[in-house]
Amino acid sequence: MALSTLDYLAAAGAAALAGAINALAGGGTLVSFPTLVGLGVPSVAANVTNAVALLPGYLAGTWAQRDDLRPQLAGAWRAAVIATAGGLAGSILLVAIPPHAFRVVVPYLIVMSCVLLVAQDRLRRWLWSPPPAGSPGGDPPAGDPPAGDPPAGRLPAGHPRANHAGRGAALLASVFVASIYGGFFGAGLGIMLLAILGVFSSESLVKLNALKQLLSFGISIVAAVFFAFSGHVRWQLVPVMAAASLVGGAGGGRLVRVIPGVVLRRIVVVVGLGVAVAFWVA
Repeated sequence: MALSTLDYLAAAGAAALAGAINALAGGGTLVSFPTLVGLGVPSVAANVTNAVALLPGYLAGTWAQRDDLRPQLAGAWRAAVIATAGGLAGSILLVAIPPHAFRVVVPYLIVMSCVLLVAQDRLRRWLWSPPPAGSPGGDPPAGDPPAGDPPAGRLPAGHPRANHAGRGAALLASVFVASIYGGFFGAGLGIMLLAILGVFSSESLVKLNALKQLLSFGISIVAAVFFAFSGHVRWQLVPVMAAASLVGGAGGGRLVRVIPGVVLRRIVVVVGLGVAVAFWVA
């Protein structure tokens, strides 16, 4: 397809903005994807090209928040593996079924993520609060001897370590589902991941955003590698958009460290609702 200089500039500008939005909150695809469609790229090719071109932006955003990410790396590898597996599954799903079959539920998923993000403090307190005294897993009633460690093997229901294991399994399952969506389309993926991580972790929103960046990068890299061999990528657009997304992701990743957590959460929610509305009116 023939593209003018203005077309390349428009694609570059959209990619830079998308890289910054993805680093800050997520939802940058809703800037770059419609731009490519507006330039005459078919929807599936636009989706695939967008996924490949925005990969450097995720890398730049992750690198910009490396200091926030470093303390979390030891415990993040399971989630990273699950995220990459889900991203690959979503990429395969994209080329296997009509895109509109999955996009119907996208705005509802994003709104649910925004609600989860708003309510995550209450959910976190409920999830992490210790059971009442005398209940399974709680402190023993006064006068009872200490319970001691359970026997090796399966932990009883309600035991604190069993509860922790259950939270970990729920986190990985949630990340996997979000990653499938991320590999398939990805608009609002960062919002979903940030909401999920916020429920299952007591870290600050800035640190969780750094972990979200790493997971998003893992999802994007497997999707980009898969799409590179799909025959749908418009390679003439990739170099320009990739360079622009790199700049935007680096800028957004630095900016997120100076924005207060409450403000950042509000930005994420506003962006998420905007993404959902954009889907409904499209």
